[in-house]
Amino acid sequence: MRKTTFSWVAVWVIVAGLIGYKLWPLRQSLRFGIDLVGGTFLTLKVQTDKAVDNALLARMQFIPERLKDDGKPVPVTREVKNQEVLLTFKDVASANSASLFLRDSFKDLKAQVADKAVKLRFSPSVEKRIKADAVRANIDVFHTRLNRLSVEEVSVAQKGEDQIIVELPDVADPQKARAMIGKPAVLEFKLVEKGDKSPEDILYEYDGIMPEGMEILPHKKEEGKVNKYYLVPQYTDITGSLLRDAKVGFGGDTGHELVVQFTFSSEGGDKFYELTSKNHGKQLGIVLDNVIISAPSIGASIRHSGEIRGFKGDQVKELAMLLKSGALVAPVTIEEDRQIGATLGAESIRKGLVACLVGLGLLFLFGLLYYKVSGILAFIALIFNLFLILFGLSSVRATLTLPGIAGIILTVGMAIDASILIFERIKEMLASGVSIKKAVNTGFQNAMVVILDANITTFIVGVVLYKFGTGPIRGFAVTMMLGIVATLITGLFFLRSLFNFILNTFNVKKLSI
Repeated sequence: MRKTTFSWVAVWVIVAGLIGYKLWPLRQSLRFGIDLVGGTFLTLKVQTDKAVDNALLARMQFIPERLKDDGKPVPVTREVKNQEVLLTFKDVASANSASLFLRDSFKDLKAQVADKAVKLRFSPSVEKRIKADAVRANIDVFHTRLNRLSVEEVSVAQKGEDQIIVELPDVADPQKARAMIGKPAVLEFKLVEKGDKSPEDILYEYDGIMPEGMEILPHKKEEGKVNKYYLVPQYTDITGSLLRDAKVGFGGDTGHELVVQFTFSSEGGDKFYELTSKNHGKQLGIVLDNVIISAPSIGASIRHSGEIRGFKGDQVKELAMLLKSGALVAPVTIEEDRQIGATLGAESIRKGLVACLVGLGLLFLFGLLYYKVSGILAFIALIFNLFLILFGLSSVRATLTLPGIAGIILTVGMAIDASILIFERIKEMLASGVSIKKAVNTGFQNAMVVILDANITTFIVGVVLYKFGTGPIRGFAVTMMLGIVATLITGLFFLRSLFNFILNTFNVKKLSI
């Protein structure tokens, strides 16, 4: 029995050492909310016009095919510019014929004939909806990027029609704030038509004229230089938006190279399979933000997954995170970045800390006067409980805010309540005449059911708050759930180990309780 007790003491010493190592220094190990330490305030402008252009570009890819299938004239040239599709035909009659067909086929587009050209625009209501959807989609992307575990409490909200405001707590460096916003990370898969050392070499075979619907993109830069260029289609329907997951793994030719492993959704897998099955032997350009990072040859039909190579260390992690969080529907520009102070103010924070210390002091006096030495053990367990909560917050990178502090205070009260239940059961057993060791063991066992029942029901409430709440409510829920877990660990295991250690080490004849 004594050997087992010392084994448990060794375990708790190791746990305490790990907690101390993780939390030291406390200021660097914990994330604090903007209400406690201030941070950076960013105003982002969403280029919603680009979202409209992208939607028109996607629509334009199907227009020539629809015209051809219906026996209508096919445009000689086509381009998207200033939220408008411009189709040029060989004569006015062809333009008029195509215009009538397009008006009937695409109800959300307005067609206007200008000489030999047909101009297509979305209706005002559709254009407004596309712009609004772009802002909302970008907000979702930033939520995913900045709140990876949904506990960081980074505020992302819409302002006006095309702006997004982001509040980054405990970030004073503007460059770090910009880095946290991240890059667009637009991933595309495009078939390579031709590759050469320069754009001029590629266009030589085309008499110096860019083929319609094509573009030339550079290969990834090595030591600041572009080593090759590729001719690829301007548009593809296989993009990062079809990804189901992206993560860091090992692969490459050796199997030990850091790569980004990606998995397509069912829709993306079907499209990728169709592309790869029909183009064996051709090069497939993997395009990230208009730069080809890899152009492997298609050796087999691929449906569900693949990998991206050529990155190192933090670059691999960043790319995986950006791809997993999704691509921005429309690019953004930073209109404003400024530092803001703590919303509660230094005096409010000081008073809050004083209140916590006074509360802990009163709990210590209550335990000492009412439960004597046992009360001191309960207070030690309470301090260990607080450090366990802070350790949990640090481990999941949660942000500690004022509502979070309220959650911690609530769980402290629950921890004291658990100790009181255990002590009262022990006193009942001692009053019935059993030995001290049996009274302690029975007291912990009998109180366990009541403590579990009370804490599990409260934990369920925390899960509901976390699931359906936002912002500060989630912060409160996270700290409360961590506090409940810490209470069960300290109340049912740590405090019991303290009692057994003292009873077995000092051969106690009378329990001070």
